Amino acid sequence: MLLSARHTDVVVVGAGLAGLRTAHHLVAAGVSVIVVEASQEVGGRMATDTVDGYRLDRGGQLLDASFAGAEQPSGLEKLRLLPLAAGPVVRSSDSAGDGGGRAGRRIGDAIDRARLNAVLGRITAVPEHRLLARPETTAARAPLARGLSPRTADGYLRPLLTALLHDPDLTTSSRCADLALRRYARGRLCMPSGGAATVPELLASGLPAGTIRLGVRATAVATDSVTTAEHGRISCRAVVVATDARAAARLLPGLRVPEFLPVTVVHHAAGSPPPYGPALVLEAARRGPVGRTLAAGEVDPSRVPPGGGTLVTTTLLGPRGDTGDAELDRTVRDRLAALYGVSTRDWQLLSVHHDPFALPSMSAPHDMHRPVRLLAGLYVCGDHRDTSSAQGALDSGRRAAEQVLRDLGVTPPLPALPRPVPTAA
Repeated sequence: MLLSARHTDVVVVGAGLAGLRTAHHLVAAGVSVIVVEASQEVGGRMATDTVDGYRLDRGGQLLDASFAGAEQPSGLEKLRLLPLAAGPVVRSSDSAGDGGGRAGRRIGDAIDRARLNAVLGRITAVPEHRLLARPETTAARAPLARGLSPRTADGYLRPLLTALLHDPDLTTSSRCADLALRRYARGRLCMPSGGAATVPELLASGLPAGTIRLGVRATAVATDSVTTAEHGRISCRAVVVATDARAAARLLPGLRVPEFLPVTVVHHAAGSPPPYGPALVLEAARRGPVGRTLAAGEVDPSRVPPGGGTLVTTTLLGPRGDTGDAELDRTVRDRLAALYGVSTRDWQLLSVHHDPFALPSMSAPHDMHRPVRLLAGLYVCGDHRDTSSAQGALDSGRRAAEQVLRDLGVTPPLPALPRPVPTAA
């Protein structure tokens, strides 16, 4: 289908969370926008596949109850956030795991958990600007565990940070770690009802018809135009590149490309729910690839077909290597048997999705507000300009739009919409 318009105020390249958020902010200010997206779907890494009736996220995204903030774009008021159980379950896999259901032990007693809550409470009370002013080191070296016993600091807090940051070595900036813990402490972890793809789909639905053009690949950008492989040149007053970091660097030579954290997501169908219900389960000691596991079907039943038992979603951290799916499945099910204390022999592998470029690394030192304005008329946004998270992508998109509007001399009239309320699963 040919583009019906060859000129617009702003062209946004990429229909992921950052690009969609940029478009919303600009449209709300009365600016005309075209979003071009090379693929046939919106969302980028926020994608969900359907396999045998199961809704399977390709990434390991978890949101929190404050996702998107108070000023939400149109469409996200329909987002249902389903909370996980309060507090993760951390286990030590004392057995090697043989698929027979030999359970490890649970870490932390009531006193340890109270001490941890006190530490998180102190982080919550510190204003964000003060957290960002703290001396920066790595998350592994930061004095996060002040007031905790060594057992709980190493066996509970470190696995929690590893799971929140997707960083098995905790080389992430201590400031980013502080912010992640602060967000965690201020609101429950949640899953979007229906799958991660629901978020970009709702964002896309809130834009005017015809704004998003799928299957249109940008091949070159300038301050006044975007050239596409399919439809030639679109002229404009400004261009925002809102792709992932590698694609952005291909359009913007010289743009810094960060290192990446690889993530593998494994989905199993289980006949009956494993222990701990809708709680995040972490392993205290890294004896295998499992970073975290969750009975996702217990949090969000809409991801499971009728009569399908439940869905267990496991996130593996670090490089995958050359392990085949069958061998990886055996290894993961053995670890899950040890963590849950149940037999996993009859669990059915639904999918394995490995992304070697899942998240931009936030190794120290890390600038959480990298410039989004390259020069007047040319801008860039994405989680590689902010924090490596869905929220970071949204925040960078908002920053880029605000900079575009300042350069265009437009004052945006932004209404505040109510944020989504977590709904009991």
